[in-house]
Amino acid sequence: MTMMMVLLSGFGDFFNAIMNPLYWAMSFVLMYTYKGWCLLIAPDLGVTWALAIMTLTIIVRTLLIPLFVKQINSARNMQIIQPKMKELQEKYGADRQRLGIEQQKLMKEEGVNPMASCFPLLLQMPVFIALYQVLYGVANNIPRGSFFVNNPDIVASLNQATLFGAELSGRFWLQDWSLFGPTQIMAVIMILAMTGLFFVTQKQLMGKNMPPEAMQGPMAQQQKMMLYMFPVMYLFIGCWIPLGVLVYWVTNNIWTLVQQYLLIRNNPTPGTPAYIEWEERMIKQGRDPKKIAEERRAKRSKAPREQAPSRPVAAIDNTKVADETKDVNESTDKETPTNDKTPNNGVTRQQIQRQQPARDSRAKRKTPKKKQSE
Repeated sequence: MTMMMVLLSGFGDFFNAIMNPLYWAMSFVLMYTYKGWCLLIAPDLGVTWALAIMTLTIIVRTLLIPLFVKQINSARNMQIIQPKMKELQEKYGADRQRLGIEQQKLMKEEGVNPMASCFPLLLQMPVFIALYQVLYGVANNIPRGSFFVNNPDIVASLNQATLFGAELSGRFWLQDWSLFGPTQIMAVIMILAMTGLFFVTQKQLMGKNMPPEAMQGPMAQQQKMMLYMFPVMYLFIGCWIPLGVLVYWVTNNIWTLVQQYLLIRNNPTPGTPAYIEWEERMIKQGRDPKKIAEERRAKRSKAPREQAPSRPVAAIDNTKVADETKDVNESTDKETPTNDKTPNNGVTRQQIQRQQPARDSRAKRKTPKKKQSE
């Protein structure tokens, strides 16, 4: 028991060491965005704090835009290469090691990273937890983050701020339900909004930007289950989340929905309904959708699409080169018309071999072509 307590205490210290910089960042951004909005709106109002939290969300999501694009591109590329992955499985199914090597090679050539789809979510989770802890500390008079610790008046302002009569530090769940009031009503509205936005976002992704073959099989069934399970989890978790965090979550889901809509509209996955609509728009604008898609694919791919550059030619003795060039010129004078020009000044052996057809022995070359044909 003592050992377990020591381990838990050590884990708690480690967790705080990681989260303290995020507490500092959350308190810094919230305090100064709040002060910025106070220049336009009266201080100590719930709407001022709500706008500060929304500004924090926009800052975080703006920083995550490159990772979000990578996430969508990676997920899309994984869908595109599925037929090739199946071919590799059929070809190397018995050799698991060779199959793994070939799959990694394919993903490298196509610029696919399966872990890229998790990065934005993994990076957002610590931010979400930090904001939750900061607002939870405000609600329980346990300020977190140096800017909140050193400015108790800011903490008091956030703790007492109300939005349409609902406390930003309050939550839906109550110990005493006789206190049910505006906070719980506002929480219900925001939980439903958060859940509905998430559902629409996932439905948009599955209905518009997934090829028909991806909607079949066990993986498709799991995705459909997640489409309905996650909203239920949102409804359950939202009951214990402070209203200020719900403001962050709703704003985050709105941003995700709009950002995904723009990405699907302008850069959809090939073979999907959204891609067909995009092709029609490009054709109406007089542009070639195939050329645009190939250019985008080349940019995403790490491997070059053009012919690989030639290797550097090793230094060759100029005397040998001159002699060989002379022999070749003599043979080609007999084999080609006089109006053709052959390289004769400093041409390397590799270049001559690429320009001339395969030659027989010296004895056969001396026989004219016409006699050979006869």
